[in-house]
Amino acid sequence: VLFIDEIHMLDMECFSFLNRALEDTMAPVVIMASNRGMSRIRGTNYQSPHGVPIDFLDRLLIISTQAYSEDDIRQILKIRCDEEEVDMTEDALAVLTKVATETSLRYAIHLISTGHLVAQKRQAAKVDVVDIKRVYSLFLDEARSVQYLKDYQDEFMYNEIAPSRGEQMAVDSI
Repeated sequence: VLFIDEIHMLDMECFSFLNRALEDTMAPVVIMASNRGMSRIRGTNYQSPHGVPIDFLDRLLIISTQAYSEDDIRQILKIRCDEEEVDMTEDALAVLTKVATETSLRYAIHLISTGHLVAQKRQAAKVDVVDIKRVYSLFLDEARSVQYLKDYQDEFMYNEIAPSRGEQMAVDSI
């Protein structure tokens, strides 16, 4: 079994190779994943569902998925806490579930271990709401990180944006 995540990152040459390989009698079962809708096939100007060439897409069995419900997310976070041997209060789990629904499940999972470290520092037996709030304030999710960069980009070194085609940089005219 071969699992290829981010299938939309492959280019036409990779799809050609896969196409030939899958026609072989010794071909493995291939599972591909993509979180893209209509997107450009890498290395071309063509758009296609999932960024996969139509002739290749026609050979696939496509399985539809759906977003996790809030209860699903809560259960996943609870399982992850068990796996990491982290005791968490129900209130903290509720806050973490809310964080996951508003940001991402991956981000919320990262807050479990960091929240556990904060709880250990304050010598608590369980991760509580105060610990989750603390790590949430310390570690940015994607949206808050992007907003931070937009707000403070003028204060960063080398924040200049490259000129678009046709524009000249000031040093080019010297």
